[in-house]
Amino acid sequence: MKSAKLLVLLLGVVCGVALAQTKPKAQRPPNIIFIVADDLGYGDISCYGQKRFKTPNIDRLATEGMKFTQAYAGTAVCSPSRSSLFTGQHTGHTPVRGNLAVKPEGQYPLPDSTVIIPQLLKKAGYATGCFGKWGLGGPGTSGDPVNKGFDEFFGYNSQTLAHNYYPYYLWHNREKVMLPENSGARSGTYAPDLIHRKTLEFIKQHKDQPFAVFVTTVIPHAELAAPPAYMKQTIGKFGPEKPYIGPDTSAPTFTKSGPYLSQPYPRAAFVGMMGVLDDQVGQIMRTLKELHLDGNTLVIFTSDNGPSPEGGKELNYFNSSGGFRGAKRDLYEGGIREPFIARWPGQVKAGVVTKQVVAFWDLLPTFTELAGLKTPANLDGVSMVPTLTGKGQQQQHPYLYWEFYEQGGSVAARMGHWKAVRLNMATTPNGPIELYDLDADPAETHDVAKQQPAVIARFAQIFTKEHKPSPVFKFQPRKAADE
Repeated sequence: MKSAKLLVLLLGVVCGVALAQTKPKAQRPPNIIFIVADDLGYGDISCYGQKRFKTPNIDRLATEGMKFTQAYAGTAVCSPSRSSLFTGQHTGHTPVRGNLAVKPEGQYPLPDSTVIIPQLLKKAGYATGCFGKWGLGGPGTSGDPVNKGFDEFFGYNSQTLAHNYYPYYLWHNREKVMLPENSGARSGTYAPDLIHRKTLEFIKQHKDQPFAVFVTTVIPHAELAAPPAYMKQTIGKFGPEKPYIGPDTSAPTFTKSGPYLSQPYPRAAFVGMMGVLDDQVGQIMRTLKELHLDGNTLVIFTSDNGPSPEGGKELNYFNSSGGFRGAKRDLYEGGIREPFIARWPGQVKAGVVTKQVVAFWDLLPTFTELAGLKTPANLDGVSMVPTLTGKGQQQQHPYLYWEFYEQGGSVAARMGHWKAVRLNMATTPNGPIELYDLDADPAETHDVAKQQPAVIARFAQIFTKEHKPSPVFKFQPRKAADE
């Protein structure tokens, strides 16, 4: 009898061990690294057509992942584009719709009531970090990154101060980190290097839990400044240079307004900066492999809006808009269509080029789905997971919509192959609508509005429907300097 009981007990133990061994482990959700460049155009990456220089590490992301050819930023300037990214709402709905500075430092803040990506991912156990530029609320405000779900922030809180690459200070959460070695000239600590080191440290510190890292680099936004080692590699390789003459750095307004420094070699400096960015992408990828995190990390590379000529950058020389019309501050394609690359081994098929139309407001529902969270209501975005993984049916946008509040104000929308733009919203909110067929005319050179009255009527309805008035952001009349 005792032997029988012992046999039963042993069988129970063996079965229990066997079941424990065969029970699948809980799947850890993927890590997320979202790299957003600053004022980088569609044509500024060699795998998107750049001929003057190469970006091999970024190109490798496309070779090993998915390259999007019809991806859009939130709008044509920084803060509202990022607000669209983090809230999942286009610029007719998102709370921050313009680059509005607020004293003593920072921009108009995201409100307490607005829940953004890192706050949601925290619910799924993610460690969250932001490294680079913020621009969605000054220190201590409701929009301070440490008040919006980030475990760690390091970089420039204010996008105005982020114009300079050798700043007097940066922010680490609520601590102002002084950089006394920086005089305001090109000497001392190159901020993108310091921010990059903090990024890598965060990844290493949180390797044992899911993490979401937003690398909001300031490169290649003006001013044009690269470290000496990179300048040495590029000076003299891009023909005769036209020096950019900036303000007198000894002027008392220098530390307040953040003007761009003079640059005798603007072409070389731009290429050097792109070299820094590309090398940093390569270092992030090597770190993931060293930590054995490469296979379960979704890496996305894109830009916040189109390229800017500020600081002496030559957009035509580098074909920075990639052949599209316009640049930063335009709602034509050159101001909002961006490089967009996604890499996730085993989930995103390598070497794929997709024409799927996506926009910044699609990232929030994408990330919440990947994290196993319920996607909030009242979003403008749709999850891109079916496109990324090839599994399931991809929901399509009936149309996309954008607003831009400066230079007279403008709105735009895309519906299928049609693209509509309305200018001068501050003075003529019901003015004429331009219409372009992006299939036949991707450069938006031929306005066919007169030939398509029914299509124009539909866009007029979209413009009315998608604009929710803001008590803060109004379309600004065009200034004389804009004419």
